[in-house]
Amino acid sequence: MKKVLLLSCLFLSLTSVTSQTFSTEKKNDSQGYSYETVKNDKTGVRVYTLKNGLKVYLAKNTDEPRIQTYIPVRTGSNNDPSDNTGLAHYLEHMVFKGTSKMGTQNWETEKKLITQISDLYEQHKAETYPEKKKALYKRIDEVSQEASKYSVANEYDKLISSLGAKGTNAHTSLNETVYKNNIPANELEKWMIVEKERFSELVLRLFHTELEAVYEEYNRAQDNDGRIVNYELMSALFPTTPYGQQTTIGKPEHLKNPSMVAIHNYFNTYYVPNNMAVVLVGDLDFDKTIKMVDKYFGTFAYKELPMKKQVVEKPMTSIVEREVKSPTAERLTMAWRTSGVGTKEALLADITSSILSNPGDVGLIDIDINQKQLALGAGAYSTTFNDYGYLGLVISVKEGQTLEEGKKLMLAEIDKIKKGAFDEWMIQAVINNMKLDRMKNYESGDGLATSLYRTFIQGRSWTETLSEINELSKISKADIVKFANNFCKDNYVIVYKRKGVNDKLVRVSNPGITPVQLNRDSQSEFYKNFSKLTSTDLTPVYVDFKKEIQTKKVKNTTFSFTKNNTNTISNLYYIFNMGSDHNKKLSLAMGMLDFLGTDKMSAEDVKKEFYKIGVAYSVSTGSDLSYISLSGLESNLPKGIALLEDLLKNVKPDQEVYNTTVTTILNTRANSKKRKENIMIALTSYAKYGKNSRFRDILSEKELKEMNVSELTNLLKGLTDYEHQIFFYGNDLNPIVAALEKNHNLNANKAIPSPKIYPEPETTNKVYFANYDMVQAEMTRIAKGEKYNSDITGTVNVFNSYFGAGLSSIVFQEIRESKSLAYSARAVYGIANEKNLSDYMQVNIGTQANKLPQAVDAISALLNEMPKIEKQFNNAKDSSLKQIASSRIIKTNIFFNQMSLKKLGFDYDIRKDIYKNIQNLTLDATNDFFNKEVKTKKYNTAIIGKKETLDFEALKKLGTIEEVSLEEIFNY
Repeated sequence: MKKVLLLSCLFLSLTSVTSQTFSTEKKNDSQGYSYETVKNDKTGVRVYTLKNGLKVYLAKNTDEPRIQTYIPVRTGSNNDPSDNTGLAHYLEHMVFKGTSKMGTQNWETEKKLITQISDLYEQHKAETYPEKKKALYKRIDEVSQEASKYSVANEYDKLISSLGAKGTNAHTSLNETVYKNNIPANELEKWMIVEKERFSELVLRLFHTELEAVYEEYNRAQDNDGRIVNYELMSALFPTTPYGQQTTIGKPEHLKNPSMVAIHNYFNTYYVPNNMAVVLVGDLDFDKTIKMVDKYFGTFAYKELPMKKQVVEKPMTSIVEREVKSPTAERLTMAWRTSGVGTKEALLADITSSILSNPGDVGLIDIDINQKQLALGAGAYSTTFNDYGYLGLVISVKEGQTLEEGKKLMLAEIDKIKKGAFDEWMIQAVINNMKLDRMKNYESGDGLATSLYRTFIQGRSWTETLSEINELSKISKADIVKFANNFCKDNYVIVYKRKGVNDKLVRVSNPGITPVQLNRDSQSEFYKNFSKLTSTDLTPVYVDFKKEIQTKKVKNTTFSFTKNNTNTISNLYYIFNMGSDHNKKLSLAMGMLDFLGTDKMSAEDVKKEFYKIGVAYSVSTGSDLSYISLSGLESNLPKGIALLEDLLKNVKPDQEVYNTTVTTILNTRANSKKRKENIMIALTSYAKYGKNSRFRDILSEKELKEMNVSELTNLLKGLTDYEHQIFFYGNDLNPIVAALEKNHNLNANKAIPSPKIYPEPETTNKVYFANYDMVQAEMTRIAKGEKYNSDITGTVNVFNSYFGAGLSSIVFQEIRESKSLAYSARAVYGIANEKNLSDYMQVNIGTQANKLPQAVDAISALLNEMPKIEKQFNNAKDSSLKQIASSRIIKTNIFFNQMSLKKLGFDYDIRKDIYKNIQNLTLDATNDFFNKEVKTKKYNTAIIGKKETLDFEALKKLGTIEEVSLEEIFNY
């Protein structure tokens, strides 16, 4: 009875933080603009609707003088014509290409050529005879080459990066296309000028090179297990509607036969103000901002949207089975189709999925399958779209375990929901943790802005979004049991992802695109006029660590404290200057905390106690540092400390659980050798460090199997005896210190053992190849540089922006924009994170295997001579200065930034030095850096791809080739 009363009190304390009644209030600002707010909304969001129908969402976040911007369009691949799938996504790419004013040197001439290209594409689409199609494509290539003489590649990105923008990107999905930027607050009007221009019209310049980049993206999807499974799942769940019958990336035959006319029609139909929104969250003035938005975006003309024929899926009445194959490990996905956003069914699916599995690892699947390690991993999730959604289950099976056995395990958990075999307190705990997640999410400008654009896409009011938690709170256990019995029947889709050869891969030939002209030195009249505009300069603000971080000694332990001025969520960290370099078993020991309990509580009970009070604990071990942390409502953190300390001090060894964990580890290792992402990581490490590396220095199978679990639990019990420090981010340090004085060993004085030192061998023009069946090829080139030198930090900052990082960088423009040789192309100089370590230059390219020879030649030429374009360099320099001036180190980052700087030998914010360095930097000095640190270095290369499709003669240009086995690079 006492335990029930205690839980009720805890639930009450957590619920009272955010449980409010939300209602819409209409107001007018000082400029006469009407807007809506929501009563009891702590985010203070204002929602305006302009006369042309454009929705405008504004909210303040003054953490730093920056604004997170989103421009969402309420359309996506669901609106693609059935004979032009992939159109919405491809259009998203083209919106970055400029207009008749932006991105052109001579629009009248360029326009005629683009019209000619459009006509040729219509002929190409209609032509069925292969040779004639090739001839038409050759002609398209020729005219495109001519048209490129009058364009200015990537001028949009040059304009937007000149503001000091970060995160410039966009995405397309089923019901949405969203454009994003994070800008300095003082550049808001200039951002609006650029965005107003680019959304005013569509110009399909540099069309065929970008189309090839989209096809590269399609190839990447073919090599992505998650997408392969999802395509099959959606196709079976939605056999009638575009949700399942049209992928966002599109069909290959449509990508290769596009219609520029259809793309223009789509843009003119859906890119209208009454189908768009502007979302701005950051350091802004409401009244000035809405007037500015109206000035620029209010000029767009309202246009009626077409009536969309409503297509409805028939109810599912049977089990639909699908199968896909790839070289990776086997797993199973199951899903029941639900109703769309805002429906009671969607809410029930959401809460049911959290009862099955949740971040606290106390769901039915978490406890019954993951905790007992009956599979490699399993979980439940809920996905909601505008019209439909689904409740999904996924399980990765162990070696020797069949997918059919995995299916039985998952259905058994569904049966438990049907029978009500779950604790009623779980419902409230799930809701409380959702409230915490929302509070954390709304802390950041991006988190709040994301919620706002999603609200718009879903066609909901902000009141409805905020009220959703209250709707969830009304759901009872009886509701969930009834839902499961009525909903989770034999009416689901099941996709078996088996290990094997993917016979559905589409391998295409290299189209032989003639590189288009980039005209890097050129600027449009729009750019020239834009460059004359001025903004009020922002002054950089550097952190005074001594002022922002309070430090005190309690007994033998150093406490650091940074105040949280945002909300009541706090973080506590135990930080040990000890990691896997000091003891290889430490990471394994930390990982065992997930599976072991104490003499009084099982592992399941421990997790439940944490989840009930809304506090999460986590552990992590790096090479030189280890962390144990707590996060949650500050009022409950002392209880979390008591729970954590009890677990650490009284963790109970269980050899049987450990033996099962070893089996799981070995299974996971085997699966890692089947995934291209893991193979590339291992191969890159091998190319960089060779055999004697941290990556390969792991506990062997023999060591794992012969180990007694008591060795690991003793390590955990004695962990807080080692010297360590404590960091707290919150509101009041005193209750935390009191809780630690009561529960924690503050007299720790055990010396940290000496770490193992790993060498950094010279790179010597070696090429390491690993065979893997995939459409694309992935290549990483890496060169060892000099030891850390703080004097070059500013130069590196600008060099990376100018040369190899970002859409307007030299490498991206040359490899992708001009030659269309790769989807991803990046070249970055990485500065060491410790003063006794070396810098590294790293180049990454992902491309079709048959384009790799040309990509190798292109990147080799760039690494041999850096193009010098003064205007582009100045743009990169200005962007770097503006990013520093508008960025602030805040919250927990204050402490961890100081920790990082101490490893480099600094006790102050070195951005002050970097800013001065950049101010005085010249293109010639940057070129000197390139010649010394990039051009003259020897590179090792890591290549992964299908052996039969690669040109090894071309790869020999990079150095001596050595094919390595997976056993060599993984060391198991």
